[in-house]
Amino acid sequence: MDESAERRRYPRVKATVAVEIYSPDSPMSRTATSDISLCGCYIETMFTIPVGTKLELKFWVKDEPLTVTALVVTRFPQVGNGLEFIEMAPEARLKLADFISTCQKDTARS
Repeated sequence: MDESAERRRYPRVKATVAVEIYSPDSPMSRTATSDISLCGCYIETMFTIPVGTKLELKFWVKDEPLTVTALVVTRFPQVGNGLEFIEMAPEARLKLADFISTCQKDTARS
């Protein structure tokens, strides 16, 4: 198997989406994604979160809040975290899918 092959279940897109992070061990913080897919995202943050931490996220997509439960799966100190979405309401998933589709179309036009 080619090690450079894409392993993700869904395509990811480069997109800056505002996100509020609610962690059981710290106060709410705000940051943004650098990329996002239907199954996860990457956030850039100086203060990274330990792998295995369960988080509640609130994304702002087209001025609408989408709430997601995520698990921290990667950690790069002083750079950011990779998050896997583990719970999402069906309507939130549809809104996120629509947003990602729009981003993909915009990228294809560029």
